[in-house]
Amino acid sequence: MLRVVRVLAPNPGVFELEGTNTWVVGPPPAIVIDPGPEDERHLREVGRTAVGVGAILLTHDHPDHAPGALRLAGMTGAPVHAARPVDGMERMLDGGVVRSGAVSLSAIATPGHSSDHLAFFEGSDGALFTGDAVLGRGTSVIDPPEGDLAAYLRSLRRMRELSPRTIYPGHGPVVTKGYLDVQRAHLLGWKSAVADAVAKGWSRDETVARVNFADEFGPVDIGQEYMMDYIQTWNAGALWDKLTGSPPGGGMPRPADPRDPAYAAKISAASARA
Repeated sequence: MLRVVRVLAPNPGVFELEGTNTWVVGPPPAIVIDPGPEDERHLREVGRTAVGVGAILLTHDHPDHAPGALRLAGMTGAPVHAARPVDGMERMLDGGVVRSGAVSLSAIATPGHSSDHLAFFEGSDGALFTGDAVLGRGTSVIDPPEGDLAAYLRSLRRMRELSPRTIYPGHGPVVTKGYLDVQRAHLLGWKSAVADAVAKGWSRDETVARVNFADEFGPVDIGQEYMMDYIQTWNAGALWDKLTGSPPGGGMPRPADPRDPAYAAKISAASARA
């Protein structure tokens, strides 16, 4: 049975949920996926958990997943593989395979959340490491021009075709293959509703206000109400832009980012009430 251990990064937030999941895969020398922020204590815990690190993989280069990679490489001597590498990293291509010890992981291009996004698949145990292509709760922001709904739907279909048994997301709890269908149905429903709004001649503002899937995933966790409000506003608007041929953003200001101090204050207040 494949050894998979989560080391939770100390970066909880409305996008990161409890924090970034750093996955340690296999016996030493293990493969580490998404070292997360450049936090010394976290990286030392990753190294301690792995015992030995043979390779470091990045699902994408967003700041909650990638900054600790080169620091961990310096601590362990392991190479870093990424689809969009910076100096000191090696380029990882779709279909590429990284082997360390007894474990082999295949790279699966999964754009949609970001253009450089990769998932990693271990076939014998059916383990799929999805980064932000699939979260354990809720859905990802699709933020043009990096984000693309059509690409995201293709990526969900491609991951489903792998028939994974267990999905290890970049944030939130471990889920199973059926959750891919939940994600895809949610996004298709959103796309259909926005297309209907466009056909009715609704403006961008009216569409964002009236096409609301923010409660699609049931009761929200602490802070997620603000994350889902942001995702609802931005994703619905991005869909309207695409279907009407408008420039990204539709000439409108971006919605308030829940990482702003005002949102942080709301989250702290919500946490205090819980």
